[in-house]
Amino acid sequence: MTDDTARERWQKRYDGSVDSGRVRDVDFSTLSGVEVEPAYGADDSEWPGEFPFTRGLYPTGYRGRTWTIRQFAGFGNAQQTNERYKMILGRGGGGLSVAFDMPTLMGRDSDDPKALGEVGHCGVAIDSAADMETLFDGIDLGQVTTSMTISGPAVPVFCMMIVAAERAGVDTSVLNGTLQTDIFKEYIAQKEWIFGAEPHLRLIGDLMEYCVEKAPAYKPLSVSGYHIREAGSTAAQELAFTLADGFGYVELGLSRGLDVDVFAPGLSFFFDAHVDFFEEIAKFRAARRIWARWLRDVYGAKTEKAQWLRFHTQTAGVSLTAQQPYNNVVRTGIEALSAVLGGTNSLHTNALDETLALPSEQAAEIALRTQQVIMEETGVVNVADPLGGSWYVEALTDKIEAEANAIFDKILSMGGPTTSGLTHDDIEGLAAASRGDENPMTKGLLRGIEDGWFMSEIAEAAFQYQVALEKKEKRIVGVNCHHESVTHDLEILRVSHEVEVEQVRLLAERKSGRDDAVVAAALTRMVEVGRTDENMIEAMLEACRVEATLGEICDALRAEWGEYREPARF
Repeated sequence: MTDDTARERWQKRYDGSVDSGRVRDVDFSTLSGVEVEPAYGADDSEWPGEFPFTRGLYPTGYRGRTWTIRQFAGFGNAQQTNERYKMILGRGGGGLSVAFDMPTLMGRDSDDPKALGEVGHCGVAIDSAADMETLFDGIDLGQVTTSMTISGPAVPVFCMMIVAAERAGVDTSVLNGTLQTDIFKEYIAQKEWIFGAEPHLRLIGDLMEYCVEKAPAYKPLSVSGYHIREAGSTAAQELAFTLADGFGYVELGLSRGLDVDVFAPGLSFFFDAHVDFFEEIAKFRAARRIWARWLRDVYGAKTEKAQWLRFHTQTAGVSLTAQQPYNNVVRTGIEALSAVLGGTNSLHTNALDETLALPSEQAAEIALRTQQVIMEETGVVNVADPLGGSWYVEALTDKIEAEANAIFDKILSMGGPTTSGLTHDDIEGLAAASRGDENPMTKGLLRGIEDGWFMSEIAEAAFQYQVALEKKEKRIVGVNCHHESVTHDLEILRVSHEVEVEQVRLLAERKSGRDDAVVAAALTRMVEVGRTDENMIEAMLEACRVEATLGEICDALRAEWGEYREPARF
């Protein structure tokens, strides 16, 4: 037992980081040349890098490494998006984040009748591993971290990326990045599912096993609160619903016999940064604290890495307005700063025109430069958790944590008679239930989804906010106040219909050049494996290697597992 104060423990860890070269050799003084400390606090207050990590995961803060600038991009075909990626990387972006079009998000090929008019319009069209090759042509997947925002067909899309990396000669065991894969939030908010919960969770469990064994740096799940918040939730609801989903995936890993200290570091998170500056900072701080405590005390994680909540942030698309769109640059800057002060690990800044269309190249550059100005000019990277100890921020962090805990209790109560008596305070009971076969949070999640509870809670929150806007109790500049403007209409990006025509033509050409018997055999083999307890990833990879399309893979599984239909509710 050490008698060191919290400050002394932090200082030793910070000094160790300096000695091992994990602190950047740059100027950390103010603009006026005043030297500042890496962190501030009382001797026995919480310090950065100390459990439960409210003040950040690392004793160095951003002095060790800054957040990854990861711009979300995708439009038209793979070639067009590849050019945009090279522009982002060439101008200082640190990672890629793939936006897929609606047919791809729903597991449909570009020639599917249901895809008509949608190909390439809200993201890039990906039909097969060949499209993935084009998407990342000239980009070293072994060096660039790549995030893919897709959930329903996430596993076959991941397999196509693996095949593209293989064809490029990349060692797939070193791949790094994230795959969203979060099916719980699809049922809760975004609605881009394919199957019912059980087959989706089976595929996610297979993916978790595969990554632990074959791609240990890759994060197979990015648990997403972003879409929950965009659907209209409050900050506390976004936090609680998202972390509850994360607890469900921890229970899935444990049910597969995986070691929580091995697989938990592969779980990452994706949050919204909304425009209420201090509330967002408090939300991020509370998220780290809650996750660390549950992982250690409920799920038995022993290592710091397994207790860490690492998260990507995107500024709030729902906060952008079509009226006076240049105001969106200000909103995005404020939201991005809240994410940074909250300790985000990577960040996407929305473009000013995204409420109207996919970003133009100019708007995308402004969004990128917004992050770079914050990083290079403002001094916020000099001190870890600079708002730590603020009476307001600390009180708001505690308040949001308490609201989240109350929501966890409600979700647990929906899990049935064996879990209804458990609360977040009943650590021993929760831990025992999680080690057994009960999966208490998962049961509550599935019941809440089935009953429509999550949707009704979000709908009520969205309604209350809309009422406040209409009464002008809450204000949006250019929408319900300060209407006068001299700004002009924007030139927006328009995706030509020719993109769809060319993508369908190219898909037909690829299909005609395949060995159909080999493709059919690979799809049959994949379905057969799905009827056993064997991991499906290798069989799906084989289907992708022979150019089975995303639609063909998903259709084969639809025929086997059926499609999910949301119950009608009135």
